Amino acid sequence: MTPLYAKRVPVTPLRQNCTILSNDENRAVVVDPGGDVEDILQHLDGQTVEAILLTHGHLDHAGGAAALKKALEARQDQTVPVIGPDRRDDFLLQSITKQAAAFGLTGMDNVTPDRFVEDGEVLHLLGQDLHVAHVPGHTPGHVVFIDHDNRRVMAGDTLFRGTVGRTDFAYGDSRALIDGIRKHLLFLPDETVVLCGHGMPTTIGEERRTNPFLIS
Repeated sequence: MTPLYAKRVPVTPLRQNCTILSNDENRAVVVDPGGDVEDILQHLDGQTVEAILLTHGHLDHAGGAAALKKALEARQDQTVPVIGPDRRDDFLLQSITKQAAAFGLTGMDNVTPDRFVEDGEVLHLLGQDLHVAHVPGHTPGHVVFIDHDNRRVMAGDTLFRGTVGRTDFAYGDSRALIDGIRKHLLFLPDETVVLCGHGMPTTIGEERRTNPFLIS
């Protein structure tokens, strides 16, 4: 097993948790760079980034991806692909600038992934397998990235400490979200750390026992 380390970098006025996964060889993956790209780049000093991963298409998770990709490719002189989410979130990725304007935010750009991902896909990054699970409901194309070996899941805006993601959007689906969490996340070991899109991390065991949205 290749140990991976996770650093939480809250970004944008919405305080979204950008996550930097890294290994002992100074290689990294950035998950959900919503903005504040200069701050993210400082945290990546001395590291080679293999990819940028997106859980879904909301501006606070994907708004900095295009700028970060451009900056990293210039610095590393090699392609840094943007991977994910599921293609059903493409309409959100192509409206980030519009989303940002509605919030009075700047420095967030539309982004076209180098490739979308699908449920069940396995990404080999940092010498480790990251498993993709499609968990819609917060958005139609939301995915999570599961690191089984290090017992960690990058959950985006699906599962939080004591709650679940919002579904009060025109495209939201609360039943699909709960079903997806139960299917793809609650079977994981109790000690699996959930890196949430906002707020502090939690564990699968804690949410299985106490989350009011998940207790049968």
